[in-house]
Amino acid sequence: MNASRCDLLRRQFDLTWSLFEYHLERLDTEDFLWQPTPLCWTVHRQADGRWMPDWAETEPDPVPVPTIGWLSWHIGWWWSTTIEHTLGRKPLDRADVAWPGDAHKAIGWLRELREEWLGVLEGLDDAALDAAAPLPWEHGPDHTVAHMAAWVNAELMKNVAEIGQLRMLRAASAG
Repeated sequence: MNASRCDLLRRQFDLTWSLFEYHLERLDTEDFLWQPTPLCWTVHRQADGRWMPDWAETEPDPVPVPTIGWLSWHIGWWWSTTIEHTLGRKPLDRADVAWPGDAHKAIGWLRELREEWLGVLEGLDDAALDAAAPLPWEHGPDHTVAHMAAWVNAELMKNVAEIGQLRMLRAASAG
């Protein structure tokens, strides 16, 4: 990667991940499943044992508050999809991505995705950063891999902030 762009993207990612680790180290399964309000999106154990998220093709109004479990599933889904597209592989369909089922497994899954993403970042050079992004959604002809990597940082930061806020609300409401 170009040293300045690579350094910026990696530093942003590392900062966001360090904030995430602060929360990940403090979460248990009850935190993942805590519902702060009756209008929530969460994950549910299905008859086949898989944990699947609430979902709507059109965003409802009002938007349900996601649980930490739902947010961790969401991170796993969009991040694994991005990694698979970047590596030229076909990602799983959203409906085939299950939540791992407990805090330990969910945290392990997210940490594995971090390692995979770091491998993607390490494999990028200047030409790769300037290439068209291999994403499944439309962003126009000027949407590059560099833009995609910046989006991963921003989306992860947003989700980390949401998880942190939910964790702190639960801790404060229990006291």
